[in-house]
Amino acid sequence: MNALTTPDKLAADTAMGPVTLLVADLDAMTTYYTDAVTLRILSATDRTVTLGRGGVPTVILEHAPELTHAAAGSAGLFHTAILFESKAALAAALYSVARKAPGTFTGSADHLVSIAFYFTDPEGNGVELYWDRDRTEWSWVHGSVEMATLYVDPNEFLSEHLTIEGQSTPGDESIFGRTQVGHVHLSVGDVATARQFYVDTLGFDATTSLGNQALFVSAGGYHHHMAMNVWNSRGAGPRMPALGLGRIDIRVPEADSLGELTERLTHHKVQVRDDGRTVSFDDPWANLIRVEISAS
Repeated sequence: MNALTTPDKLAADTAMGPVTLLVADLDAMTTYYTDAVTLRILSATDRTVTLGRGGVPTVILEHAPELTHAAAGSAGLFHTAILFESKAALAAALYSVARKAPGTFTGSADHLVSIAFYFTDPEGNGVELYWDRDRTEWSWVHGSVEMATLYVDPNEFLSEHLTIEGQSTPGDESIFGRTQVGHVHLSVGDVATARQFYVDTLGFDATTSLGNQALFVSAGGYHHHMAMNVWNSRGAGPRMPALGLGRIDIRVPEADSLGELTERLTHHKVQVRDDGRTVSFDDPWANLIRVEISAS
């Protein structure tokens, strides 16, 4: 067992897996995430496309033309945050989206722990592309990580960090490395219920909060693996089947970690589907979560 694991907490080296999106137009969404965001197709069928870089699945697109968009104010995905390994890699992706899909850009921010650029994909799903500062540069005060939302000029960022390779081959894995889901941000009905589920039951640590508006949680001292806010969804109840978020994957390092999580969920009367290697369950807003053991 990991020395930093306790029975009521997720393992310190817990990480996010890919986010699955249910989409109406599989071809258009695949084009956006490959041509603009610079992900590569790792595998594909006539119904599902898995995208990522460096062999790491990051976004899974699942064709669901029978579904429609959720009503305004519903719970669901706020954004999928895709983590890049360097400022140069992030600049290359930013440049690519600016060229291929400039109308999808929605904002930018220096969060002290990271630098982020925000977009909305062609079907309305939020996307964050970001780079982390080194953990030694993060500031923690009384158990909370200091984060802010400071303006970042995208053009200035590009002028400082965009390379020749970033302009010509922004998705080159040999130069810019892999991508992965760094965190997932959800729209929820209320923060108190989110804390009860994601901290008290699932076993994340709360890292910071914005009163009754937003909560940030993580394992192992990361700034946040997940976040929940009510900015567009206060009072929302469980989701109805709709386009958008299909599933969130979380990876734990070993069978003991998964077993302890299953015991916690069962204790808190959360219905789980357990096949021995993965455990699936719904959060209070019917967001599907699957936790699996990391591949060795």
